[in-house]
Amino acid sequence: MTESEVGRGRLKVFLGAAPGVGKTYRMLDEGHRRARRGTDVVAALVECHRRPLTEERLKGLEVIPRAAGAHRSGERAELDGDAVLRRRPQVALIDELAHSNPPGGRHAKRWQEVEQLLSAGIDVVTTVNIQHLESLSDVAERITGVPQRETVPDDVVRRADQIELVDMPAEALRRRMAHGNIYEAERIDAALSNYFRPGNLTALRELALLWVAGRVDEALQKYRSEQGIDRVWETRERVVVALTGGAEGETLIRRAARIADRSAGGDLLAVHIIRSNGLAGGTSSASLARQRALVESLGGSYHSVVGDDVAAALSEFARAENATQLVVGTSRRRRLERFLTGRGIGETIVELSQDIDVHMVTHERVGGGRLLPSRRRTLPTARLVAGPVSGLVLPVVLTFLLDSSRGSLNLTSEALLFLVVVVGVACVGGVVSALVASVTASLLLNYWFIPPIGEFTVSGPNNILALLVFAVVAATVAAIVDRSLRLSRRAARATAEAETLSSLAGSIVRGDQAVPVLLERTRETFAMASVELLDRPAADGGAVNLPVGPDAHLVLRGRTLPASELRVLTAFTAHVAAALERARLVEAAAEVEPVRAADRMRTALLAAVSHDLRTPLAAGWAAISSLRSTEVEFSEEDRSELLSTAEESMARLNRLVGNLLDMSRLQAGALTLALRPTTLGEVLPAALDSLPCDPAAVTVRIPDGVPPVVADPPLLERVIANVVGNAVRYSPPGRPVVITASALADRVEFRFIDRGPGLAGAERDRAFVPFQRLGDTDNTTGVGLGLALARGLAEAMDGTLTPEDTPGGGLTMALSLPAAVPEFL
Repeated sequence: MTESEVGRGRLKVFLGAAPGVGKTYRMLDEGHRRARRGTDVVAALVECHRRPLTEERLKGLEVIPRAAGAHRSGERAELDGDAVLRRRPQVALIDELAHSNPPGGRHAKRWQEVEQLLSAGIDVVTTVNIQHLESLSDVAERITGVPQRETVPDDVVRRADQIELVDMPAEALRRRMAHGNIYEAERIDAALSNYFRPGNLTALRELALLWVAGRVDEALQKYRSEQGIDRVWETRERVVVALTGGAEGETLIRRAARIADRSAGGDLLAVHIIRSNGLAGGTSSASLARQRALVESLGGSYHSVVGDDVAAALSEFARAENATQLVVGTSRRRRLERFLTGRGIGETIVELSQDIDVHMVTHERVGGGRLLPSRRRTLPTARLVAGPVSGLVLPVVLTFLLDSSRGSLNLTSEALLFLVVVVGVACVGGVVSALVASVTASLLLNYWFIPPIGEFTVSGPNNILALLVFAVVAATVAAIVDRSLRLSRRAARATAEAETLSSLAGSIVRGDQAVPVLLERTRETFAMASVELLDRPAADGGAVNLPVGPDAHLVLRGRTLPASELRVLTAFTAHVAAALERARLVEAAAEVEPVRAADRMRTALLAAVSHDLRTPLAAGWAAISSLRSTEVEFSEEDRSELLSTAEESMARLNRLVGNLLDMSRLQAGALTLALRPTTLGEVLPAALDSLPCDPAAVTVRIPDGVPPVVADPPLLERVIANVVGNAVRYSPPGRPVVITASALADRVEFRFIDRGPGLAGAERDRAFVPFQRLGDTDNTTGVGLGLALARGLAEAMDGTLTPEDTPGGGLTMALSLPAAVPEFL
């Protein structure tokens, strides 16, 4: 049956900060609890690590036998996924989610086995440490100094239905270690002095707590969105600071950061509102870029939101992000501007904020704005009301003034004064106000000042011409004002769209082009409740559906989008479509890459071995042909030399063919391993004897007490022979290669030290590429497979081979392998 027919299983993860906190024990507790409820539970794979309490807790649960074949040590086999599928329990307990499977299996990682069981409808309970999450492995390595070789993608754990943190204070964990509850007695001192130092454990614990807190916050936001909850839940301080792009932005950001810092775990979010048909006056893209960099340097996040009503858009964003504090700057407008345009954004935000605390922060730019903003999306309400009223009142006031001084001005001057009033009203209120003022002024001028006074009549061509000019000028001014406003709106809309698209392009340049990132940015920019990709249009009528490909639709839910925003949304849709196509291409390239790699390997192999196979064949053939010849009589000394040449040539040919076969097996993932505890004394003599060099060219300094390693002895012998052979080749005469070994925690490290020319940083990776040699100048002694094969074999045995500088000059190859003792969790 398919996954859709049986339903996907549920995944529960016990997450810990370090080995020994009790993840496996808690997983077994969970198994017993479910079994008591009548659930069919099996222990598919549980690593007890010889801990008596854990082994005791495993009793009473059905254990699935492990798959045949050892990994790392002879006592440890692997998860038998096929057996679990045949058994089909309701719940499977599987330890160590990040574990790597041996080469040649169906899945490279254990989490992939878990995904297969979940797809089959089986619930899985598992464990993982915080340092094994892919995004945090490098952080954990910097903290502990131990490289993390086994990782699991964060998304695998994020998708878990339940994540439970298994927490323990650092000192309590160290006490568990000291009491022998984690490792054997001989390992306790080394562990307490290295990995389990108090600072290490505290830092790892903080990583785990913060990561889980982030997942809890994601779940909370998802729940609030699904339930339509817009009231603020003060689970933790989330401070939103509003940015206009003005010079006061840095002051507001630092003030908001101080507010967020007062609460441990407080979040800082900066938001810039972009009007769909224009930007607020004073906006500077360069200033916004600097302010964004400042926010991110302080640990905050920057957001851009489209909204016609700045105050409403800002309040909606704050509620959507569950903000508890909102920081805005006091108005930059002067008193006259505030009088003409009414109350500002700050006062409106205070009214809309409801249960969000609003901080009105003063700054050096208070009252320093222009008289009127250079761009207006439309006339404010105050001017829309004041214009027509002024068109009625001002001509009447002017009539009384002129009537009180009748006789001092002639009709032309009086008409010009009325014209000035009409022009002024047109500038304030636009076309409608100009028409009202024009009609009112013309009627008053005709009745009170044009003879015969007191009657609506016109006598004389001069009076008629004056009235016509009056009407034409008024209409012209009104038309110019109206056209200016329309052009201003168009320019402002274009500016806003350019600003939004510029911000989108900037995020793509910074690498924020993954589909989930673009979807989240689209949601924030257009202040929507949710944005998602579906394979078909949404059925509900309130959603906005836009096709982004043959089988994908972008669905936005929330407010109704005006037509002016749909054009910008189309650009976002194009970027989402491009990101989807890139993802498909990357997936297709990943499928093709193994084939291409095999082709490259075959091409390189054919190009490289043509000379190197012929050289020993030619030398051996010549020696044997000479010996078979009856035309020349060879002395015993000559015959011995020819036989030695033939033998050496065949030995070189045998080594070359063996290396080629092993490299082919590695590339194909078909190398068979027989891992077991192996001492250096088992493999080192044979490895050195196989080298065609003077025994004095190698010095062995292995201290007593170095534990055996988990390895395949013949393969380890090949690794040592290849590494030492390479070191001898480049070491100067009289400077032998030195071999040393030491144990650290659960690893044993062998060091092969030479005094040759060494390798620069850029050349170190090339040294491990097949068919490459230092300088690519000498192809007479092999095809350059030695180091490539050595690293491949080492990694197949769960080891590493890394180059380091030798103090005083030269190169040191460090071979690290797991010790034949119980390993770390």
